[in-house]
Amino acid sequence: MNYEAKMFGRQDRLEFSGDEGTRKSRRWIWITLGVIVAAGVLAFFLMGRSGGAEKAASPTGAAGKDGRSQLPTVTVISPGRSTVATIITGTGTLAARREMPVGVAGEGGMVTRVLVEPGSWVSAGQVLATVDRSVQSQTAESLAASVRVAEADARLAQSELERAQKLVSGGFISKADIDRKTATRDQANARVRVARAQFAETAARNRRLDIRAPAAGLVLTRGVEPGQIVSSGSGVLFRLAMGGQMELRTQLAESDLQKIHAGVQAEVTPTGSAKVFKGEVWQVSPVIDPQNRQGIARVALSYDPALRPGGFASARITAGAVTAVMLPQSAVQSDNGGNYVYVIDAKDQAVRVPVKTGEVTETGVAITSGLTGNERVVATAGAFLTPGQKVKPQLQAK
Repeated sequence: MNYEAKMFGRQDRLEFSGDEGTRKSRRWIWITLGVIVAAGVLAFFLMGRSGGAEKAASPTGAAGKDGRSQLPTVTVISPGRSTVATIITGTGTLAARREMPVGVAGEGGMVTRVLVEPGSWVSAGQVLATVDRSVQSQTAESLAASVRVAEADARLAQSELERAQKLVSGGFISKADIDRKTATRDQANARVRVARAQFAETAARNRRLDIRAPAAGLVLTRGVEPGQIVSSGSGVLFRLAMGGQMELRTQLAESDLQKIHAGVQAEVTPTGSAKVFKGEVWQVSPVIDPQNRQGIARVALSYDPALRPGGFASARITAGAVTAVMLPQSAVQSDNGGNYVYVIDAKDQAVRVPVKTGEVTETGVAITSGLTGNERVVATAGAFLTPGQKVKPQLQAK
């Protein structure tokens, strides 16, 4: 029993000694691991401070570069201010500015000759066509002979009066005879004037048988041929454009008519032609059509073969000019709050700026208020920005 007890007690001591050794071994392991971790943390902290100092000393450090490269790049413009012309466009029909219809002014008759063709230039009073005057010519010759007879009678009466006046002093003729011869002379002179007037009337009627141009201009149409019987009821035989002047009669909206006045410049382009003709508005319609709320502006043009009356053409009328900020249409955004643009401030942050727009032209949109022209305005991609967003601006070359 004692032996077993002693052995048992020894075994207990051995087991206790083994457990205590194991605990000590584990304790040293944990201590070693703690020291290693502490050394690693200290090394990492020292390295972090050293890297931070280097980055602080160098603004182009790797972290700074990475952060900058992640910012979105936007194209910005500095628009300034420019003079913007107010352009009004319209379409219309070409026509003679002053069209002159020509018909028969006299009694008429059979047309014997037509002397002009459409497109011919004529002077004032030039004969366009002649009418047969065989009967009228004979009447004129008869009246011309009557004039010569009356003139001969007047000369005879004057001679007799002069001879009688020489005989009065000798008593060979009385004063009463002188008075009668004076009256005879006056009557003869009166008959001369009557005959001349009758002849002049017939000559004038005969001249009216010729169809003449009332003024210099361009022949537009011809509606008569030789052999045709014409009279005062035959209507228009020729149409002339006075001086060859043309015009464009363009229909414009009531609001556009308020912006223009006589004298403003215009450019006219006939349909099917690339040639542009310079002109000016010479008349603005005082009446508005109540059906379509439009009026007519008439643009005066100089003659050119490409300007054909009845043709169709478009017009660009310069209605004035204003000084404003011009932006491309891509820079102007719109939502329920109205029109706005994005401006990049000094911190390279996007700032929403409300604006009011004016004329929209081929060069862009005129900004009437909201900008001074010195800002950095986002030219594109404004719809993808948010207020306060930091960006990388890139100035667009003009």
